[in-house]
Amino acid sequence: MEEQESKEEKQIEGKKLTIKLPSLNRWVVSTILLTIISIILVAGWILTPRTVITGEFVKMNILSKEEIGKKVIDYINNNLVAPGTSASLISVEEEKGVYKILVSYQGQSIPVYATIEGSYLFLQALDMNKKIAREGTQVEFDAPDREKPNVKFFVMSFCPYGNDAESALEPVYRLLKDKVEWEPHYVIYSNYGNYPEYCLDEERRYCSMHGIQELNQDIRELCIWKYYSHDLWWDFVLKVNSKCNSRNADTCWEPIARELGIDVEKIKNCEKNEARSLLENEIRLNEEYGVRGSPTVFINDMLYQGARTPEAYKQAICSGFITKPAECNQTLSSSTSSTSGQC
Repeated sequence: MEEQESKEEKQIEGKKLTIKLPSLNRWVVSTILLTIISIILVAGWILTPRTVITGEFVKMNILSKEEIGKKVIDYINNNLVAPGTSASLISVEEEKGVYKILVSYQGQSIPVYATIEGSYLFLQALDMNKKIAREGTQVEFDAPDREKPNVKFFVMSFCPYGNDAESALEPVYRLLKDKVEWEPHYVIYSNYGNYPEYCLDEERRYCSMHGIQELNQDIRELCIWKYYSHDLWWDFVLKVNSKCNSRNADTCWEPIARELGIDVEKIKNCEKNEARSLLENEIRLNEEYGVRGSPTVFINDMLYQGARTPEAYKQAICSGFITKPAECNQTLSSSTSSTSGQC
């Protein structure tokens, strides 16, 4: 296309000076303008929040870490915690487009998540790159090897899920006995409920989910583990689980203890004089291992989350031997009376 010429005239010292400039092609001008407009629109599309379905532009007020922390703690304390208890804020971090809020509750550090504008709170985040085992199924588990495996199991003495776990672990104990280091422990909460309904002390440091009689039973079981044979502990615990509950345990346990040859007065003295030291050790372990619910099982300090059957527990524990004993070849029951819930 033949370019037209435009003229610009300037007056210099009374003389007329004509400068010839080439005019821009109108198609080039149009292209440049459209490109600029497109860049502006795309940037606006990226930077402006909108609904996912319709693409409609919405105004989003992103909260600061301080604002989201206060809003989450206020919501949790007003709607989620048990009466007489409260949660406190530990930290707030931005993580993959949401806020991760670390909350302290009953002596535990618990992560929760919130959208950046503070509209939604999520109590759990699931990594969709990892598979989740279905309830009641065994997941692949291989404990670190030791000469003598260690099994720590944390329960509440009257949590039905914890009681079922004890029933499933007991045949494994009978099979492997002192080839394994067994450690029964208890889930102890701080600042849970009121004194004396739930807590041993007015400061509410030593409390239990199902009340003070459950906490007292935790202490008695710790005393029996300390002063009597472990075989007798299992006999006592399974009988208490089947005959007593969190409303009558303070009297129900005595005839069972006498039947098994346990000195009731000795256990009462332990309960009276050693309760705080025993519970303090339980709180320390709860915090060290991040225990929040009953049951929680560790094999060689590795969290076990597989099926709760005698055979599944046996396989998991036997995976932790450097050299497996012959007993690991024996097959135990694969039936269970519970799901994978927790108290």
